[in-house]
Amino acid sequence: MIYLLGPTSILPDCRNVVFNTAKVGTQTTQVQMLPTNSELPLWETYDEDVSSLEDSSTMTAVGLLEQINVTRDNSDYLWYITSVDISSSESFLRGGQEPTLTVLSRGHAIHIFINGQLSGPVNLRAGTNRIALLSIAVGLPNIGLHYETWKTGILGPVVLHGLNQGKRDLSWQKWTYKVGLKGEAMNLDSPNGVSAVEWIQGSLVSQSQRPLTWYKAYFSAPEGNEPLALDMRSMGKGQVWINGQSLGRYWMAYASGNCGICSYAGAYRAPKCQLGCGEPTQRWYHVPRSWLKPTQNLLVIFEEMGGDASKISLVKRTTTGVCAAAYENHPNKDDWHTESSSESKMLHEVKLHLRCAPGQSISNIKFASFGTPSGTCGSYQKGTCHAANSHATLEKMCIGQQNCKVTVSNSYFGEDPCPNVLKRLSVEAVCSPTVTKTSQPHSRR
Repeated sequence: MIYLLGPTSILPDCRNVVFNTAKVGTQTTQVQMLPTNSELPLWETYDEDVSSLEDSSTMTAVGLLEQINVTRDNSDYLWYITSVDISSSESFLRGGQEPTLTVLSRGHAIHIFINGQLSGPVNLRAGTNRIALLSIAVGLPNIGLHYETWKTGILGPVVLHGLNQGKRDLSWQKWTYKVGLKGEAMNLDSPNGVSAVEWIQGSLVSQSQRPLTWYKAYFSAPEGNEPLALDMRSMGKGQVWINGQSLGRYWMAYASGNCGICSYAGAYRAPKCQLGCGEPTQRWYHVPRSWLKPTQNLLVIFEEMGGDASKISLVKRTTTGVCAAAYENHPNKDDWHTESSSESKMLHEVKLHLRCAPGQSISNIKFASFGTPSGTCGSYQKGTCHAANSHATLEKMCIGQQNCKVTVSNSYFGEDPCPNVLKRLSVEAVCSPTVTKTSQPHSRR
């Protein structure tokens, strides 16, 4: 069931509006993600070992097993491993068309390795060939009919096409299963386990598109108290840890749609007024400052698909401006008459509130208009009714302050610019770091 709610009004006597959600004003904060003074100068890499998959921590079964029942949520990753014998008489070994492998999977991603090599073309050779499928599943749906019965992983069929016999179904032969990655088993994501392997230093240019690669770097905590985030736009899909704490999974899925002309006229449709077309659905990943030490913070990344770690950066979420708008005498004026009482009552006058982030103050008033302004934050415009001293009044009351309150009333803006018209105060202010003034000692002659 979908409910579409428009503006809501309260009419105590069924005639007079005393509260209208369309006229409730709140502050809008303008933010930017800006570079910090903390760099990630030296990256080291380690390639996930796929050569020794069939060790003592494996299990075997006939047929394909459901992934979550095998991994028990201990890992996002499950290896499906089998072998196939190829006769030396196969035509593709003598210049014929290369065979193809089709895999039906309900996981979120899959990597195919043939004889230890990541497969593009299916490069089989005469004799026994090992096929290893790495299935990646990031959770399960939690809505829908009987969602608790839905399955994930490689459920089949797995079919090899292009052989002399036509096709060979591998689904019901013996499969070996291994839960997780070798890097996970060695705790490469933690400060205690990161030294378990030999990391490779040097340029990341040759590593930029290599899947199943671990990256690590050390960084110092940035100055200030702004919220921090990792800009992961240059990466593909994987996981991030800082000082052994999981920052979460990332996946650079790019939004598609129609970000052209925006009009909310008519019935609601999901594609209306879309934003961010061609941009990642999530690019920045929050880094809690409480996790950081002054120096030597360990950043570990496991990249599944391939990316450019040299372009990862630590950024800060900085407030650059604030906007607010409020109507006079609304909603704090109780001036309606009930049928049982002809008495009207005046409460507090409406005040518009502006507040910059801690450590900032209002440095400039970009827009101010008391009257009938239109538009939204960043695109306010004066209307036909405008108090000429709006800008000067806001500058006088707010410049240099971390926060300020302005009464939305004619008494603060001089003569009523348009009598008998409901007026509004719209303001856009710039926030800048507060400059602490220090007094210079007097010199003696």
